[in-house]
Amino acid sequence: MKNPRAWLGAAATGCGIGFMKALAWLPLPAVRALGTALGWLLYGLVGARRRVVHANFSVCFPALSAAGRRALAIETFVYFSQAWLDRAWLWHAPEKWVRQRVRLTGAVEELAGAAPTVIFLPHFIGLDAAWAATALAMPRPSTTIYTDQSNKGVDQWILRGRQRFGHLRLFGRIEGVKPIVAALRAGQPLYLLPDMDFGPTESVFVPFYGVPTATVPSLSRFARLGRAKVVPLLPRLTPTGYEVLVLPAWTDFPGSDPVADTALMNARLQAYIATMPAQYYWVHKRFKTRPDGAASLY
Repeated sequence: MKNPRAWLGAAATGCGIGFMKALAWLPLPAVRALGTALGWLLYGLVGARRRVVHANFSVCFPALSAAGRRALAIETFVYFSQAWLDRAWLWHAPEKWVRQRVRLTGAVEELAGAAPTVIFLPHFIGLDAAWAATALAMPRPSTTIYTDQSNKGVDQWILRGRQRFGHLRLFGRIEGVKPIVAALRAGQPLYLLPDMDFGPTESVFVPFYGVPTATVPSLSRFARLGRAKVVPLLPRLTPTGYEVLVLPAWTDFPGSDPVADTALMNARLQAYIATMPAQYYWVHKRFKTRPDGAASLY
């Protein structure tokens, strides 16, 4: 055995994926119960991420009491864990089960036809259910931008899962803008998750919960280059699966100023988060990059 560490890592990855494949066959209440237990466990044991969540809440929900923030943080960990385990049935259960558990609602007609469309999919924990719901309902090919995972086994598992239904093409960030814009103009909807911090060189500072927050201006950029409408997609975890809400296309986007567009995106995202605050992806360092001279929040 030339590399025991690599062998053990591959074995652990294989066991983990095997566990998820087996989990797919359990009734949904059992999967959700496991997710609840895992969420409480992670909240208690993973101190680094717990501190990130509480730091985010101190910025975004300053009016909440300490007890209120703790309750919201535990709920966040539970939803995060349930959504992670839900990948088992989203990616491995019979298609019939997935169709029964994932509902596409709202302005579904926005996804029909061949008009260039950017789907604004913020980082809510149900984003993988959103892929599945739209792929099952929308036959035309679509695209997104994908960042490779460091674990190649996990990377391949995620790729297969997200491409299980429909015709989803994944572009790497290194491929640049041109092929993405070409696909968008050809009528292939682009799933975009732009509520991210890619550092000071690729982001602009715009308000998010009243704090200057590094945010990539890609939603404005692709909407303009692709001459595309922007359609928000909001997945919500429910006791019976997921409800994926399609909102009407924005009629005032993009404008003439990408920075103002990105600020508007963040303002609307805040309103979406207010409808399900525990289901946003608070476990990541949303305020990692700070303006010059500003202290770290983490």
